[in-house]
Amino acid sequence: MSAVMAEPAAVDDVPVARRPKKKLILIGLAALALVGALGAGTVFFLKQRAAHAAAAADEDGAATETSTPAATGAGKGVPFYLPLDPFIVNLADKEADRYLQIGITFELDSSMTGDQIKAYMPAIRNAILMILANKTSKDLLTREGKELLAQEVQREAVRPMGIEVASPEPVTTASAASSAETVASAAKPKPHRRADTQRNPIQHVHFSSFIVQ
Repeated sequence: MSAVMAEPAAVDDVPVARRPKKKLILIGLAALALVGALGAGTVFFLKQRAAHAAAAADEDGAATETSTPAATGAGKGVPFYLPLDPFIVNLADKEADRYLQIGITFELDSSMTGDQIKAYMPAIRNAILMILANKTSKDLLTREGKELLAQEVQREAVRPMGIEVASPEPVTTASAASSAETVASAAKPKPHRRADTQRNPIQHVHFSSFIVQ
């Protein structure tokens, strides 16, 4: 009997194992998602950092603007104004009856000085009335005459308080011609004027009204 040998299976019939494509696509999508998340996180971090820097710069600028006026005001000081009751006085004109109605306001260095001046107010008003009663209408019509009057009031108002300061040359009423010359000469600087012996707490004298009739 002859032996029958089995024929080997054909090689072409064996199936070939292949890597699924879906797995590769999932891996690629995961990688893209990771890169996108990292990029978004970096952008968010940079934006937050820029926002914090801008906020810090705004705070520094605001602090500088706030401190600058305060420092300036502390150095200069705010003036204190003390208005006086109006004055109505007959002037020294000889050719006609003339009178002056005037409002005066003191500019002081502090409110404490204002309290001191109020305590001496009767004597201060008397000193100012004596100055005004010695003036003529011609003495007061010019700008120079008004400026000289302010200087005289500034000087005489503090004398009742025991304060002596330098004095401008007063305007007298000797005659119309001499008074005009005195006003003109008062506007010129005095080379040999006596220096102030004390500091005047009245820094300026302001006229709130000035009527000559």
